[in-house]
Order: sequence, then structure tokens, then C-alpha cells
Amino acid sequence: MKLSERAKLFATLHHENAGQKRKFTGEPYIVHPAAVVALLESINPTEEMRAAAWLHDIVEDTDVTLREIELRFGSLVGQYVEMLTDVRTRRTGGERIDRKNGNLLHSAQASAEAKSIKLCDLIDNACSVVELDPAFACNYLLEMKRLLTVLNAGHPLLYARAQAVCEDGLALLHRQQGSDEWFKTLWEYYEQHTPLSSVARLSGTEQPGSLRKPVPSELK
Repeated sequence: MKLSERAKLFATLHHENAGQKRKFTGEPYIVHPAAVVALLESINPTEEMRAAAWLHDIVEDTDVTLREIELRFGSLVGQYVEMLTDVRTRRTGGERIDRKNGNLLHSAQASAEAKSIKLCDLIDNACSVVELDPAFACNYLLEMKRLLTVLNAGHPLLYARAQAVCEDGLALLHRQQGSDEWFKTLWEYYEQHTPLSSVARLSGTEQPGSLRKPVPSELK
């Protein structure tokens, strides 16, 4: 059995045993990792990347440890999953801004392969959030836009798609809110907490103003 197939079975079992469902639809949680893997297929990933995509939420959301992932699926998959696992969660406590900026710093140091998987994760989640919870989407899309400043080492096709999803979602929210003042206020709040300039220096990424623009031909 392929590595990714074993990872799929393992993730399905443990998310199910944890009683997890998708927040908005009540579907089995595994539909999200499946969507992440499907998006990842567009860049012809390695088996280790596929496996990590199936397992990307397993340590955060179940009792499975990183050590168990390494033993079952190898050190490289374990490294990818560690890079994709939030270091600050609701279980560890703290305000949302503390958690999200802490996880931003963690994502900044991930490999290009892990960043590509993270882009798929963001794309799938953003589409669901914008459609099903516009109020929460205000926070989620702002945090996604900040994350994109440190994920540009990911695959260009996925990066362009994530940018387009984020910008389209924000444009919709601006129309619904009547202006973009909410975004400017929230952005400044996050910047005062953790300036993106300091994160960019840590990760060696480009500054926010120099991010690549989506290429129309890549977004089809």
C-alpha cells in the first residue's frame, strides 16, 4: 500500500475516533484533508507531501503525536506535519491574536513543500468560511492575507490561487460591510502586535508590498 494511502486510512480513523465533524456542514472531518490533497495534486506532489496533506491536522485535533507520525510514516512526513501543526491552539490558551501571530512565525520557517500544503489548506478553508460564515471570514481572511506574506516559497500555482481566493473574499466582504475600514483597523491591530516586517526577516521572504500578483492564466 502506498504511503499516502496508509496516511489516508490513518487520518480517517483518528479524526473519526475523535468525533470530529466539519464546523459548518457536519460532514466527516476527513473531507477537508481530502480536499487539501486534491488541490495539492495540481502540482504533482511527492508521496511524502500527499501523506502529510492527509495528516496535516492530526496532531492538533487528535491524541496522535508527532513521534507516532515519524515512526509510522517516516522522518520527512513527520517534519512536514510538524511544520503544518499550529504551535498555539485554543487548547494551549491565549487570545486569538497571540495564537495566530505565534503560528504565523512558525509557518514562516516551514519548507517550501510544507508551505505548498499550507496553501491548499488555506484555499479550502477560505472557500468554506466566506460562503458559510461571513462574520468569521473577516478575521480569517485578514489572517490568511498575513500568512500569505510568508508562504510565497510555496508552489507559484497554489500561491496565485490562494491570493485570488483571499482577494476575492475580501472584496466581497468590503461590499457587504460598505467599506474597507474594518480591514484597515483590524490590520493595524495585528501589525501592532507582530509587524510583518519582523516576520519577513525571520523567514527570508519578500516584504508584503512586493508579493507576486496572481497570473490570470494560472487561476483557471
